[in-house]
Order: sequence, then structure tokens, then C-alpha cells
Amino acid sequence: MPLLSEKPILVVRCALAGIQKFGHTPYGERRVINIQGGTVEGPRFKGKILPGGADWQIVRADGVVHLHARYTVEAEGGGLILVDSEGLRHGPPEVMERLARDETVDPALYYFRAFMRFETADPSAAWLNRILALGYGSRENRAVKIDVYEVL
Repeated sequence: MPLLSEKPILVVRCALAGIQKFGHTPYGERRVINIQGGTVEGPRFKGKILPGGADWQIVRADGVVHLHARYTVEAEGGGLILVDSEGLRHGPPEVMERLARDETVDPALYYFRAFMRFETADPSAAWLNRILALGYGSRENRAVKIDVYEVL
């Protein structure tokens, strides 16, 4: 039995603000990237990402970036969906340095995966409450794209 849906159930595209660098806190190098908006599209769902979410990041001592993004999607019908996405991004030091400078880098050169959960009271999107998902991401200049697969 396959573990993931064969095709993405959603494609997330987010516009991002610049990287806020907080420096080295007791947990690691802390960064916050505000989400300015975007789209979510799939065969069963379409919506827009509302401004106001953010990705709270910690660069660990081993160079791995721990990602934790929370944001709101407004469905075409007006319902609101909370998205909670937590993952990891890592790669060769020179690639990670380019990403830290907000450059667009070929996603085949680094690992960017996220575990995603959804929460909504919208009946048309209630199926999202009952699934877990894995996202395969790519970072671009001031943007991110995530292909979202359902865990079966």
C-alpha cells in the first residue's frame, strides 16, 4: 500500500517578506519570515493565503533549519482554514548560504520537507481536518512553493 497520494492534493504558493534575523538565541539562530499572501490550489480545494502568518525558524548547530509556519487560508466560499506546518530544510553549506541570502536555488540541491495539519469549521473543507500531509518545498526569492501530499 502506498504511503502518500500519487499526486499533490494541494499546491501552496506563498509570498514572503524579508528575513528578520534575531541572532543566536539560547535555542539557535532565530529567524522569522512573515507571510504576505498567496494561493492554495488542488483538485478539491482552492483558496488564498491571508497576510499575517509567519514561518518561525531556528538554524540548529548542525546547520539544519527547523521550520514552523502557521497561516490562514480563505477558501473560495469564504471559510477559513488554519495551516500548521513544521519541517526541516538542509543541504550543502554553500546552498544553505544562498538560501539564507534569499536567492532562488534549484530544490534538487537541498532537502525541504514539512509535516502539515489543517483545522477548519468550513463544511466544504472539513476533509482537511481528517488528514495528515507531507509537503515537498522549494524556496525562491521572497516566495515558497510546497507540493502537498496526503498521508494515506
